Parts: sequence; structure tokens; C-alpha cells
Amino acid sequence: MWGIEWLRPAAFAGSILYALIGVAIFWLCFIIVDKLTPYDLWAEIVEKQNRALAMVVAAMCLGISIIVAAAIHGG
Repeated sequence: MWGIEWLRPAAFAGSILYALIGVAIFWLCFIIVDKLTPYDLWAEIVEKQNRALAMVVAAMCLGISIIVAAAIHGG
């Protein structure tokens, strides 16, 4: 089942590195999508409480996350 091989420093550092790369790519994609839309996504969701847009952005975030994870994992 779960051995201690995932506790090795090289494996742990690799996991942290890939996580940071994944988060950076995710935020870059979010910023690109935010710039492509005709309005400010963050202001619409947070300030105007636009729940429909929040659901669309949540779906977009899941989609980008799946793509980034597949690209990093190699699957």
C-alpha cells in the first residue's frame, strides 16, 4: 500500500515543485481568460456577487486544473 518511498527528499521536493508549477500555470491561464473576457471576472464575482459567472469560472478552473494535472502527470 503506502510505503515510505514517498517520504524521500527527492520525491517530496519533486512533488512540491510540480505543485508550484501547476499552480503557476493555472493562475497564468486564469489571468489570460480574465483578460479575454470583456469585464473583470474578479469584480463581477466578489463585488457584484454574480453567482452564475462564479459557476462558469469554477467549471473553467476545474477544466484548466485537469489539463495541467494531465500535462504534468504525462497522461
